[in-house]
Amino acid sequence: MQTVIERNGCTLTTDTAGGEAVSLIKGGIEYLWNADPAFWGRHAPVLFPFVGSLKNKEYRLDGRSYSMGQHGFARDMEFCLLERTDDSITYQLLSSEETLKKYPFEFDLRIKYDITDRGLKLTWRVTNTGDVYMPFSIGGHPAFMCPVNGQGSWSEYGIYFEKMGFAPSHLTVHTLSSEGLVNNETKEIELDKGRLTPSDQLFADDALIIEDRQADKVSLLGPSGKAYLTVVFDSPLLGIWSPVGKHAPFICIEPWFGRADGVDFDGELADRKYSQALKPAETFTGGFEVIF
Repeated sequence: MQTVIERNGCTLTTDTAGGEAVSLIKGGIEYLWNADPAFWGRHAPVLFPFVGSLKNKEYRLDGRSYSMGQHGFARDMEFCLLERTDDSITYQLLSSEETLKKYPFEFDLRIKYDITDRGLKLTWRVTNTGDVYMPFSIGGHPAFMCPVNGQGSWSEYGIYFEKMGFAPSHLTVHTLSSEGLVNNETKEIELDKGRLTPSDQLFADDALIIEDRQADKVSLLGPSGKAYLTVVFDSPLLGIWSPVGKHAPFICIEPWFGRADGVDFDGELADRKYSQALKPAETFTGGFEVIF
């Protein structure tokens, strides 16, 4: 079931399927990817309780192995519309008999969308409703139109990075193996005054995984050189992605609290790098903001 809210010339459409935003229109222009399956059949899924792939598609907890697909299960589940106001939508997903079989923790996941004066604010709230320590990961996977409004081509666009108001000169990135695991080696990507130009070569090794808070803002620049959209976040990791070899007309800017396993990972669930954790009755809050 879809829900639409409007404010300040901004129209947001969301769906109980995955609690996902499916359209974000400002000034008559669509900024969110349309989920054309020829390229990628999603818009902006929320990744929970895992971000990325697990080694051998499983994780270990107290000596027992559990199967788990890429990015967890929340994006494929039906959420409850908890609250709708003139300028906000809140969805809820509760642990259930179904989720406990593959992730044996009780939780209350809420996703709130607020249309603000600047754009869209997305907030995740994860509460441990059980009585044991709960490791988890959560992240965003929004895909933004690039080119936007059918104007220009990738070579005329830019991805612009900022950290505390300054443009970094380079990024240190990890790439993914063919199994979707994080490679041990890093590579340095030089930036032109904070800017990268999207290209097939840039995404030839799948997503760029940027760790250690190297950026807190990422903008998409149009052919004029001006930003038409900026994602602001406070997460330890960031993914930048477009499908390998497809020259898809979108770029994903993905704030993460967690990541895929490393190629040599051999630990239990709580040992996963960048994993979050909650004590019983404790709540985690995260998210990001999209500014026009």
